[in-house]
Amino acid sequence: MEYVRFGNTGLKVSRLCLGCMTYGTPKWRDWVLDEETSRPFIFRALEHGINFFDTADIYSLGESEAVLGRALKGIPRNEVVVATKVFNAMSDKPNQSGLSRKHIFEGIDASLKRLQMDYVDLYQIHRWDPETPIEETMEALHDVVKAGKALYIGASSMAAWQFAKATYLADQRGWTRFVSMQNHYNLVYREEEREMNPLCREEGIAIFPWSPLARGFLAGNRTRDKGGETPRSKSDGFAHHMYYQDNDFETLDRVIELAKRYSVSNAQIALAWMLHKPDVTTPIIGASKMPHLEEAIAAMKIKLSSDDMAYLEAPYKPHIVLGY
Repeated sequence: MEYVRFGNTGLKVSRLCLGCMTYGTPKWRDWVLDEETSRPFIFRALEHGINFFDTADIYSLGESEAVLGRALKGIPRNEVVVATKVFNAMSDKPNQSGLSRKHIFEGIDASLKRLQMDYVDLYQIHRWDPETPIEETMEALHDVVKAGKALYIGASSMAAWQFAKATYLADQRGWTRFVSMQNHYNLVYREEEREMNPLCREEGIAIFPWSPLARGFLAGNRTRDKGGETPRSKSDGFAHHMYYQDNDFETLDRVIELAKRYSVSNAQIALAWMLHKPDVTTPIIGASKMPHLEEAIAAMKIKLSSDDMAYLEAPYKPHIVLGY
């Protein structure tokens, strides 16, 4: 396993991050694995040297955090990097969502309790909250860090101007600034290359994209009629909204062609492409079958040429903004 600096921080993370949205309870989503079937993936990731795990309070409404926390219970805390998120509604009651000072303070305590940890390494805002002044959010996050409940703070999908505003405000007020951006980025959605990725590069902010396989689209098990071969492909309306343009399938055809040439899976080519992008720190991989995890690890060894990269990227056409 390779380890890289997390942006401009001194933190070292594995070249791949294991995303834990798939682990929790199928009561939340039918494609989510329960605890018994989730734990082997976490243990296998550790065996491969993955030290970076990403979850969120909203995943299985907290059960993903609980499953991850119990699985890591016997692992020395200084050997793992754990990230979670706050923003989404945990119930339909007031103050159970958003980025108010109240919800952030209560959210971090609830996440730590479920994780059975004294602190998280990275506490992220899952989305931008238009109803809460960014000053309130940034000061609350700063206070969470100063209280020792999080070591770093990060953000997820938003407009580049929003991220720039939050970062500038933190610098201006002497508050803790964001060290990472978890954004929507893959071979069939590259709009982040316009503003967000260059902003992060300029500011020394780590980029660890979600959905590097486009929610399974780049694995090649989706069809043009928005069907598929897996339970998730059949029920994931979010993916149906984001992908399935004609040029998306043109890109997929090229992924399939290169995969045959290299004698690897489609998913490995898509992930190798991302690992070759200099702005990307560590992609977030998901795995619901053990071969998925093994293939992702092996993808780190695939060397694509500059011609391969250009060939994969050529069919791309602009998309509307997706993911936030």
